[in-house]
Amino acid sequence: MNRIKLYFQESYTELVKKVSWPTWSQLQNSAIVVMIASLIFASVIFVMDFGFRNIMTFIYKMLY
Repeated sequence: MNRIKLYFQESYTELVKKVSWPTWSQLQNSAIVVMIASLIFASVIFVMDFGFRNIMTFIYKMLY
């Protein structure tokens, strides 16, 4: 039981005193970067999907 209490005490101390939390401005900037990167990745995947769909449709029309 004492080990569990020690674990929680050390966890609390680490989270409160040793972790450097980002400021609100840093958090907003990071969120914007993640949103932009997600949009870029989604756009690339959409373009690839659209292209492959058209290529496969063209190939199937030639064969059948």
